[in-house]
Amino acid sequence: MKNFRLSFFVTIICLALAGFWGARNGMGALPAMLLAALLGVLEVSLSFDNAVVNASVLKEMDEKWQRIFLTVGILIAVVGMRLLFPLAIVSIATGQGIVAVAHMALERPDEYSRHLGASHAGISAFGGMFLLLVFFSFLFDARRELHWLGKIEKKLSQLGKLDSIGVMVALLALFAIYLWMPLDTGTKLTVLSAGIGGVILFIAVSSVDSLFEHKEEGEAAVRTARRSGVVGFLYLEMLDASFSFDGVLGAFAVTRDVALIMLGLAVGAMFVRSLTVLLVRRGTLDEYVFLEHGAHYAIGSLSALMLAGIAIHIPEAITGLIGVVFIALALLSSIRYKHRKGGVRLDGSKAKGGAFP
Repeated sequence: MKNFRLSFFVTIICLALAGFWGARNGMGALPAMLLAALLGVLEVSLSFDNAVVNASVLKEMDEKWQRIFLTVGILIAVVGMRLLFPLAIVSIATGQGIVAVAHMALERPDEYSRHLGASHAGISAFGGMFLLLVFFSFLFDARRELHWLGKIEKKLSQLGKLDSIGVMVALLALFAIYLWMPLDTGTKLTVLSAGIGGVILFIAVSSVDSLFEHKEEGEAAVRTARRSGVVGFLYLEMLDASFSFDGVLGAFAVTRDVALIMLGLAVGAMFVRSLTVLLVRRGTLDEYVFLEHGAHYAIGSLSALMLAGIAIHIPEAITGLIGVVFIALALLSSIRYKHRKGGVRLDGSKAKGGAFP
């Protein structure tokens, strides 16, 4: 439980603030606290696959960077992506200043929600393309030896020998959306430019480690840079940002109160951070070897839903359940695999008998 102490502390503070806010605006303290708690639960359920993928990156970092991810990272995730970013989106869309938009969010939440919803196509294209490339970077990894889907996945991974295959396929998908989705011209241009922006951001974040490479040191320097945590931290924050886009928009289906949305999502984001660290420290990804596979397939499905959601409405329940289904199937496959191999981890050590971590 020690990994969740900070999460419980943040939860108590956020729920207390939600109660104070509810009492102040006439909603009532208890209803406001329940809404914030519900949003926190929804955030965790939507982001469990995010936690698994985060853990696969975080396990390469030392304990210092794990702490930074849990502290500084959570401030960026909550204040930056779940509060300031939506305000910035509406500010750009309306031409108003951030302060004026903040007043709109607190005093005229319906108007704020309408402006934010009008930006849904661009947000979904940007986040959807970034997540799609995260999925493709896993799917087309020719170095991966363990394959969840057997020969099909193995053949797809071999395509990774082609340079930039993931980027090529992602751009083809984006152009297909531009050509065939029933959207007006203005929305199509927004989707195209935002989608290309998502691709550029993924390439930029994925290529930062090359700045650490020297001819004399080669790959060793790159690996050191990754272990130092700088590159990994940037990648994790971008990944979390992409996951947060739909979460913020979906929260408006529960309540239009921006303060409660931020407090509720803060609770959920904190537990997702703690869960990520727990998965790393218990070596869960080494013991349940297909969890990372399931999480990436969940990310691929989420990116497809985000892109499809540009033109059609996708119920929030589907978005939340698809990640749970993939993780559950991957967990079951991992347990079966572990039993067949006699409970041996990927690192060669003996795993604890079939108990869950």
